[in-house]
Amino acid sequence: MLNRYKTKVQRFNISTIQHFKKLIDPPVMKPSIPKGTRDFSPSQVIKRNYIFDTIRRVFVKYGYQPIETPAMENLSTLTGKYGDEGDKLLFKVLNNGEYLNKSDATAFAEKNSAKFTQSVSKRGMRYDLTVPFARYVVMNQNDINFPFKRYQIQPVWRADRPQKGRYQEFYQCDADVVGSDSLMLEAELAQIYDEVFSLLGVNVTIKINNRKVLFGMAEAAGVADNFMAMTTAIDKLDKIGMEGVTKELSARGLEDAAIEKIQEMLSVTTLEPLKELFKNSETGLKGIEELEEFHKYFDTKPAANKVEFDITLARGLSYYTGCIFEVKANDAVMGSIGGGGRYDDLTGNFGLKGVSGVGVSFGAARIFDVMEELNLFPENIAVQLKCLLVAFDQPSHQYAFSILNELRSAGISAELYPKPTKMNKQMKYANARAVPFVVVVGSEEMNSGNLSLKDMISGEQEKHTLPELIDKFK
Repeated sequence: MLNRYKTKVQRFNISTIQHFKKLIDPPVMKPSIPKGTRDFSPSQVIKRNYIFDTIRRVFVKYGYQPIETPAMENLSTLTGKYGDEGDKLLFKVLNNGEYLNKSDATAFAEKNSAKFTQSVSKRGMRYDLTVPFARYVVMNQNDINFPFKRYQIQPVWRADRPQKGRYQEFYQCDADVVGSDSLMLEAELAQIYDEVFSLLGVNVTIKINNRKVLFGMAEAAGVADNFMAMTTAIDKLDKIGMEGVTKELSARGLEDAAIEKIQEMLSVTTLEPLKELFKNSETGLKGIEELEEFHKYFDTKPAANKVEFDITLARGLSYYTGCIFEVKANDAVMGSIGGGGRYDDLTGNFGLKGVSGVGVSFGAARIFDVMEELNLFPENIAVQLKCLLVAFDQPSHQYAFSILNELRSAGISAELYPKPTKMNKQMKYANARAVPFVVVVGSEEMNSGNLSLKDMISGEQEKHTLPELIDKFK
């Protein structure tokens, strides 16, 4: 009886301790990352850097200079530059300290989130690289030469709904020129697109339109006052189809006759028919003239990729004023993998009037996904380590370290397994790293100076002196 009683007490004590331990110790949270973001493994970073390096080389070849801007900008810099849709996708950053002390209590009580946010947030994560660039130009106008050609490769953030090819954090690779309205620059930027995607092996179509052409459509349809509503709807054509665009235009107050006229013009595939449709639109005719001048420059060099006029191309960002671009991958189902255009007075938002600019952007995240899907990365691109040294015992391990230093001094990427443990374990590590060569070091190699080199692909093994090894790897 006493033993049974003791057992019950022990069980009670153990269960009680476990219960209180759960209350005291915080639960172990499963690690996660925010939606719309992703980790990149070493092999993926190497592949992404291959994209960056290819784009960067072409940018530099065309005379563009690098700059960088902060991840955070003042919200006053960002808001009002991307249209209503874009403003909704800005990530806001809470003010430092006791921000609620200065918050708008009335807005909070009324559940007016837009007004309340203004009182607790003065900064936001950059939405793109173009608006921060315009801000940079104005702040540094006395220190740069115009026309100013810059490139920028940095991440941006958008509070968009994550889906295939659409992320909330992603890199953009931009090239822009400010201080010239020459259409030669549009042709040059289209050539950059053509050259980069040719080098990457991605078969694309470079679509081009002009915002003035779109305004000509609005004037021809009698809806010039609703120009932004029209372009916002047209910009969604590839996502919601013509039926969806029609419904949106109707919801925005456009009459059926105007919508029918817009639908008719959206079916046009060449510039010539537009000249008659735009006979009463000076702006529309100017857009046609600019597209024709673009081709006078661009067509002087054969293009590797298809370049076509697409009247349905709208580019929803409100700061575009002239030629606009969009790049589509032909062999993969993906949204645009590049886009850009002319903006005549973006710097005017920051006090510097009359400075025209034009630029294009590469969507690195989508390009990465397309190249992965189509297996377009070079073979063995992720192999960065040239050789791994392995040793049998401590003396040979120390000797191998001196060999390692010589290899690295010669500019050869090499690594030594940290301990002279079991050879199977060391070779398993070599296979996991996909290293092409292994240098085996033991007492025999120390005494003779002839190092054993194993080709991890063929399995063949050879003897080499250190100078011979260096020559072989180089």
